[in-house]
Amino acid sequence: MDAALLLNVEGVKKTILHGGVGELPNFITGSRVTFHFRTMKCDEERTVIDDSKQVGQPMHIIIGNMFKLEVWEILLTSMRVNEVAEFWCDTIVEAPSEYQRETWNLSNTEKMQVVPILHGEGNRLFKLGRYEEASTKYQEAIVCLRNLQTKEKPWEAQWLKLEKMINTLVLNYCQCLLKRGEYYEVLEHTGDILRHHPGIVKAYYVRARAHVEVWNEAEAKADLEKVLELEPAMRKAVQRELRLLESRLEGQREEERLRCRHMLGESSAP
Repeated sequence: MDAALLLNVEGVKKTILHGGVGELPNFITGSRVTFHFRTMKCDEERTVIDDSKQVGQPMHIIIGNMFKLEVWEILLTSMRVNEVAEFWCDTIVEAPSEYQRETWNLSNTEKMQVVPILHGEGNRLFKLGRYEEASTKYQEAIVCLRNLQTKEKPWEAQWLKLEKMINTLVLNYCQCLLKRGEYYEVLEHTGDILRHHPGIVKAYYVRARAHVEVWNEAEAKADLEKVLELEPAMRKAVQRELRLLESRLEGQREEERLRCRHMLGESSAP
């Protein structure tokens, strides 16, 4: 076992058990990290608290966006691909009444109880135009559900129920991202949902809106056609988006015409 390393974070030490490959990845905001973990007490028996391999489902987080427990990002961003490492994190014990508890620190029952509260608060903030704060509420709810999902067997009834709730919250989060101009992140999240659940109408609609904003004409039209196929009642909303797309494209074409005229005028000057 290699010697313990310090990560320049108070109370955190690391020991590399198996070296990874390549250079340290570029963990930019929005990067998705998939990993297995085992959480143990620092007692003589090294009692296992949680083990993702026993559950049979790896954990994944989105850097900078989708996970509330910041220490996970600190640990993971110090690792290379295929690296195995052990971390020690100092703790301070406080009674629940002595601090404001983060959602990750709740029991499973408490997590399920707090999700609809966070969801409702996110919706309220969204309606008020407070998109950054709404995003945070949706993210906290997503983290609670992801944590619960790791304890279920993939694709069984309870896992699928949690997955449906997660998808709803991720799409709400994407609505916030649209308002904040984070269009490519919207494409990433909606694409991930549709790869696994190709029948979710809202995911196609939200992705189409992001495609419109980044001038992906063919992709936007394809997604809007899929919306109509799955939910004909959304015809008015689809027609509105198509008009917006055509208006934006016409504006782009007009800019191109003016640019060409300007270039031709310059080339014909004496």
